[in-house]
Amino acid sequence: MEGDILNLGAGLAIGIGAIGPGIGIGLLGAKAMEAIGRNPEAAGPIQTNMILAIAFAEAIAIYALVVAILIKFV
Repeated sequence: MEGDILNLGAGLAIGIGAIGPGIGIGLLGAKAMEAIGRNPEAAGPIQTNMILAIAFAEAIAIYALVVAILIKFV
């Protein structure tokens, strides 16, 4: 019984923890493509900033994964 609750908690931790970064990365990509479409000459700096912001958003999902692993195995 206790293992089932821990598994549920781990699943919820990664599931809910990945929603925000997933939405954020989607919005970042969409807005970057929109900006490049409006100003193609600025594609280099826009792409660099987009990749950096995506990395920061992805780090939050990795934190959620670490928390889920800790819940499951500790």
